[in-house]
Amino acid sequence: MSNFEDADTEETVTCLQMTVYHPGHQQNGIFQSIRFFNREKLPSNEVVKFGRNSNTCHYTFKDKQVSRVQFSLQLFKKFDSSVLSFEIKNMSKKTKLIVDNKELGYLNKMDLPHKCLVRFGDYQFLMEKEDGESLQFFEIEFSLSTRPLLQENNWLPQKHIPECGSYSSCSTQNNSPIEMGENEW
Repeated sequence: MSNFEDADTEETVTCLQMTVYHPGHQQNGIFQSIRFFNREKLPSNEVVKFGRNSNTCHYTFKDKQVSRVQFSLQLFKKFDSSVLSFEIKNMSKKTKLIVDNKELGYLNKMDLPHKCLVRFGDYQFLMEKEDGESLQFFEIEFSLSTRPLLQENNWLPQKHIPECGSYSSCSTQNNSPIEMGENEW
């Protein structure tokens, strides 16, 4: 055996890259507790919480509009996969969390897509997962956008906007078909 074969190879670590945006980030110091462009290594069994309360949240936002705990991220491994995935859960009773086009109410959770836009209030997070081999640790790295992510990436809508104008107003209307004559177009 050569020394090359005996040498420890360093495992790659799954990294969640988060680009954040808020229109008032410069004036209000909303993101002052977040260290940008710095990968933070966390144990894979850690539930990472985001919100206003610095006693319970890993990442805090200095903003009274944010819930004490706004949302959480947790790592897991699917049965049929060797890579780690993230699950996002809305922890706010007052604000819906929007992951791409899906609204998550209080305590709703879902698998985080490989690349997605997460929004609540005026906050926008572009989340991109970089797969790694390690099951022991993962990393989070933040970057700050000075421009809205929604318009910049033409992120939404990926689906056509319903005729009623928005996704939320359609769900409150009667969705039963309306019968029309041939010449009523």
